[in-house]
Amino acid sequence: MRVRTIPVLGALVLLTGCGAADMTRQASPFANAQGTRTVTLSVQSWVGAQANVAVAQYLLEHKLGYRVDTVQVDEIPAWDALSQGRVDAILEDWGHPDQEQRYVDDKKTIVRGGDLGVTGHIGWYVPTYFAKQHPDVTDWKNLDKYADRFRTAESGGKGQLMDGSPSYVTNDKALVNNLDLDYQVVFAGSEAAQITQIRQFAKEKKPFLTYWYSPQWLFEKVPMTEVKLPAYKEGCDADPEKVACAYPHTPLQKYLNADFSKKGGEAAALLKKFRWTTEDQNEVSLMIADQKLTPAEAARKWVDSHPSTWKKWLS
Repeated sequence: MRVRTIPVLGALVLLTGCGAADMTRQASPFANAQGTRTVTLSVQSWVGAQANVAVAQYLLEHKLGYRVDTVQVDEIPAWDALSQGRVDAILEDWGHPDQEQRYVDDKKTIVRGGDLGVTGHIGWYVPTYFAKQHPDVTDWKNLDKYADRFRTAESGGKGQLMDGSPSYVTNDKALVNNLDLDYQVVFAGSEAAQITQIRQFAKEKKPFLTYWYSPQWLFEKVPMTEVKLPAYKEGCDADPEKVACAYPHTPLQKYLNADFSKKGGEAAALLKKFRWTTEDQNEVSLMIADQKLTPAEAARKWVDSHPSTWKKWLS
């Protein structure tokens, strides 16, 4: 779940946020192709997911000789596309239990591909420079005290809680309502737009409250401190309208089309074994988003410097 919870080469749209793509109608012509060494990977709009695909694509193309196509698609439609064989794999899922039940357990058109090796977490964050000045802001019970400090022209006289893309699954509107906070959720529009706004606030040393997540390379550029929400307990987020608890820590998962998992040969085997660390992902993400390398260049640099990690995926 990026409850949000949302690539890289070829036909990829980079860092612009996902549109409401209908993958039952849009798909790569190479997905599920018979008799050809092709793989189609679903790419979500956040840079960590782009980093996964960049490295997987580089290895599939340069070490195994596959043609790789990438398709950017929202999180829920990606499950439909994967089920139908329009894409072969999702490399970073933040938890969609309804989709998992439907496609993995009931229809059996999708199979689990194993842990990515990265644990994701969503939360509310303030800049560390503001938290040091006002330590009590890190407790949600004190947020209303600072609502006027977080007010913007877009927040309608209330404090602004900045979210990213409207396509992300998020509990924030319910949390604001159920915790009775004097805040308005304002969408930046995409991860890239949200990053731009955060960096502008930080440059001017302004206070801000934002929905954000780890792993994410931006923490290295703009240190942020999490606001403690009511503790997460299993099932506390079961009803989206009644959520009044923090987001969980989620071991991120991979999923493969069931037919591809059986017949995908070396490509399917590599993707199942693909497992790296938060530090690995952030290293590639930083090169793509901050250093402005192309995903292929970033992947090549990482592959060249981490042979002991990826060679195990080919064995």
